[in-house]
Amino acid sequence: MSEFTPLFALGELFPRGILPYLFGGLLVGLGVAVIYLATGIIAGASTFLESTLSYVSDVPRYNRFKYVQSRDWRLVFTAGIVTGAAVYAVLFQGAIWTTEVQWWRLLGGGFLVGVGTRLGKGCTSGHGVCGVGSLSNTSLVNVATFLAIAIGTAQLVQAMGVAP
Repeated sequence: MSEFTPLFALGELFPRGILPYLFGGLLVGLGVAVIYLATGIIAGASTFLESTLSYVSDVPRYNRFKYVQSRDWRLVFTAGIVTGAAVYAVLFQGAIWTTEVQWWRLLGGGFLVGVGTRLGKGCTSGHGVCGVGSLSNTSLVNVATFLAIAIGTAQLVQAMGVAP
């Protein structure tokens, strides 16, 4: 690609075109803005998941949300993330399970994401969408770290010849 390639030509790098990603990003940004403007709460998914776990867990970390007035709608928000993904998969991909990745890799990846979320004091949605949007220095550093580690890991995995 030459340095004079128009920006719209970058759509060729995306197998389904650039519009689904643009539309999804606009919806995420709109949702985060609406939640913040309506409640004053930053819509990071890891915090919402923790509050949802307060319904089924006795772990003190999760139960700090038990008496928070906004706990019930956070449950709906969390369920909406899972349900929305499932509905999209069924409607547009023909099945609810659309990956060839082995279950143990998904489980291991999910565990590592959970550990990283705790170490990073939040998830990519909290830091990347909400924190960067509010110009938080902590979030800017975290997002740069997330990206550097993700790019390095992807390069290492590719160099090792690992495939799904």
